[in-house]
Amino acid sequence: MEESKIIQHFEGKTILITGSTGFLAKIFLEKILRLQPNVVGTELFGVLRKELGGDFESMISSKVVAISGDVGYENLGIIDVQLRHQMWREIDVIVNSAATTKFDERYDIAYGINSLGAMHVQDFGTKCSKLEMLLHVSTAYVHGTKVGLMPEKPFRMGETLPGAKIPYLDIEAEKSVIQERLRFLQMQKLSEKEITRAMKDFGIERAMLHGWPNTYVFTKAMGEMLLERSNQNCNVVIIRPTIITSTFKDPFHGWIEGLRTLDSIFVAYGKGKIKFFVGDPESVVDLVPGDMVMLGLANMICCNLFESSYTNAKRRINHAMRLADLYKPYLFSQAIFDDSNTETLRMRMRGSKIDTELFNFDPKCIMWDDYILNTHFLGIAKYVLNC
Repeated sequence: MEESKIIQHFEGKTILITGSTGFLAKIFLEKILRLQPNVVGTELFGVLRKELGGDFESMISSKVVAISGDVGYENLGIIDVQLRHQMWREIDVIVNSAATTKFDERYDIAYGINSLGAMHVQDFGTKCSKLEMLLHVSTAYVHGTKVGLMPEKPFRMGETLPGAKIPYLDIEAEKSVIQERLRFLQMQKLSEKEITRAMKDFGIERAMLHGWPNTYVFTKAMGEMLLERSNQNCNVVIIRPTIITSTFKDPFHGWIEGLRTLDSIFVAYGKGKIKFFVGDPESVVDLVPGDMVMLGLANMICCNLFESSYTNAKRRINHAMRLADLYKPYLFSQAIFDDSNTETLRMRMRGSKIDTELFNFDPKCIMWDDYILNTHFLGIAKYVLNC
């Protein structure tokens, strides 16, 4: 009987998954645990729990170790020196999925997690004596609002995008700019809520100054640049998925956790809070189910490669305008993303029938109208809105 080369590759491996409480990381962890017999409070793990019954908890405790940390700090915020050294000795693969995906996150938070976090993960990886690969999850929209084919090429340190008001991005200087703005706001004796709003606006302001449409993609692009600054002793692979949606079928249809990117628009429309939303019908809203991204990760590791009636009305209008600004790059996108490297990976996998069945991540098999209406929307209703 043919055996899966991908499953075999994971045998005996120690994998560090950052951001393991996030949507994508949970799907990845569930798949590896389910297919590798020799996390856990969500419905996602129901398939595993059903298969293992009373042995579920003991299997989890023997295979998964939860480590408290924060990528925003050096050594990932792991204080225990003995634990750090054990990790440096044992880790084979690092999957960095730690991120804040809010388009308008506070600039200080997004910079700390998405930008400095990537650098801290890489620095940690260089100390791992057995490390085979650092797989970093980014986003296809780091290219901003460019038109045409988006090539699969890394950013140069300090690179800005067309439309930038300044020609060079100084990532280290951005840290000082953030600290200065925070000190200024605190001196104004503003409330925490007011500071949060000001830092959100500041992030978008800094992003647009350098050519990016929002804080999320700006800080993710800076994270990629920091990864490219030094690849010594660390094999870095960057994956750039488009808009990640609910699972297509693995481990079951429609699983999702929280509102992701465009889902805010879908839910607001479904609840009658907005009557319409402006978009370009000729644009491509590029979606990819979460399990397809997860299967791509697995393949990459194996192959080493989001007061009055007048006041209330004004608030609704302002909210709609803010949503329009945030989602404009995605609903009017004219970009075509080059996925030549990903297609090469798929072609390699097709040489194994069992791997093609277990780890197929080719979105060409998706009937998109059916998936959006009968899987994704139903998944939002069931797992997010609890309808």
